[in-house]
Amino acid sequence: MARVILGVAGGIAAYKACEVIRRLRDPGHDVRVVPTANALQFVGVTTWEALSGHPVATDVWTGAAEVPHVRLGQQADLVLVAPATADLLARAAGGRADDLLTNILLTARCPVVMFPAMHTEMWLHEATRANVATLRGRGVVVADPDSGRLTGADSGPGRLPDPGDIRAVAEAVLELPALAGPAAARDLTGLRVVVSAGGTQEALDPVRFLGNHSSGLMGIGIARAARLRGADVTLVAARMDHEPPAGVEVRRVVSTGDLARAMLELAPSADVVVMAAAPADFTTAAPADHKIKKDGQAGLTLDLVQTTDVLATLAGSKPAGQTLVGFAAETADSRAELVELGTAKLRRKGADLLVCNDVSGGKVFGDADTAAVIIDRAGLVTECAGRKDVVAHAICDAVLAQHTHPATP
Repeated sequence: MARVILGVAGGIAAYKACEVIRRLRDPGHDVRVVPTANALQFVGVTTWEALSGHPVATDVWTGAAEVPHVRLGQQADLVLVAPATADLLARAAGGRADDLLTNILLTARCPVVMFPAMHTEMWLHEATRANVATLRGRGVVVADPDSGRLTGADSGPGRLPDPGDIRAVAEAVLELPALAGPAAARDLTGLRVVVSAGGTQEALDPVRFLGNHSSGLMGIGIARAARLRGADVTLVAARMDHEPPAGVEVRRVVSTGDLARAMLELAPSADVVVMAAAPADFTTAAPADHKIKKDGQAGLTLDLVQTTDVLATLAGSKPAGQTLVGFAAETADSRAELVELGTAKLRRKGADLLVCNDVSGGKVFGDADTAAVIIDRAGLVTECAGRKDVVAHAICDAVLAQHTHPATP
């Protein structure tokens, strides 16, 4: 497992870093907390030491014989700062080394990921924007903050993302160090991406519905990855087991009909459309107005009709230059059969890329891990496996390649 330095700057969001420690330690990462002196005004040394299992210092003098201001940065696999205040961003961009955390930022040879958190006016100030641009230009991954309730009654962009979001980004960078360095310049900047996620629900009556096992994790991972890499992202969310990622616009839908209408509205202005949702293939011909009663019946017969084929409909109206990505959940006895099924669906639907999963035996749905093949129109097959947040970046890589150099059959 990885050695992670968790830097904590002096903002009210410092309390959320306590949960970040737990999320990182659960899979076995070794986490050492390095707070700023101001951070200790919000959460004390005892808490950080108890949660991390390591002693805590804020200055370069404690344990000077071990040269911690150099050693910690040199030995870390990841330096993660959450929250990163406007002051810390400014000091890091200026190359300051006036406490232990800023010394570590200067000596680290591993990926550095920073999660800003501050009031909206501070986040939008041109000085902060310049500091963020400077850090990204040096290869630091600076995530965009979430929007929502801030300190007091204020609301807007500047909120620290959910600890689950922070862990997902951290683990993706640990597995894909190339996300830092030159890639931190955000290679999807300027692209408008629409991603669908989750499973649709088709009403039987006011109480019951037809649905599926989709958790939404893959679509959430793609939306998070695209946003981290600079895209302007809208997530069209059906029923999901998890919260949407920070920094994306969310459009809620319920049925396949709702999903089709939302996607057809948003797709014309998108550069990339990713249909990661699991829409129901059938819906009731006429949902009951009242709850269906047993009334001694031995069973129930339903009249089902086909729903809109959302992917094929999007392909039929796809504007020039747009990249359309479809998903296929298949049951296959071999990799060759999976590729054959995926290739046939790609051609039938008219997408540019198809991500094909083997879901035999209940695999993939709801799991944090997945395995997939990505097929393009020229028949190129790319295999990817691992955590869905990592596979999401492989899909973004394929999207970027396709968008830059479209494949032709």
